[in-house]
Amino acid sequence: QVQLVESGGGLVQPGGSLRLSCVASEDIFATSIMNWYRQAPGKQREWVATSTTQNTTDYRHSVKDRFAISRDNAKNTVYLQMSSLKPEDTAVYYCHAQSPRAFYWGQGTQVTVSS
Repeated sequence: QVQLVESGGGLVQPGGSLRLSCVASEDIFATSIMNWYRQAPGKQREWVATSTTQNTTDYRHSVKDRFAISRDNAKNTVYLQMSSLKPEDTAVYYCHAQSPRAFYWGQGTQVTVSS
């Protein structure tokens, strides 16, 4: 059974940092494009960042230069390092795996940026 398990969310002050982790099942991680999405209250879920199997990355404009996505193939884990956090980054963050035949979602982890 494919599983994506996120962790690392929490409450942080503006300007602070957090690192999110997502552990994926071994059978999909190696062949999947790994993404992070987020959904703020009352808003649509939006794409945040991507890490491909070729280790290329991409980011939505509003987080570029503040967030960094990386993957550890030995641990089947993708990370999202978030720095210089702003209140508008407050959302539930979801891990997403896009394999050649299907896609999968994690359960989400709450990130709240507030003083």
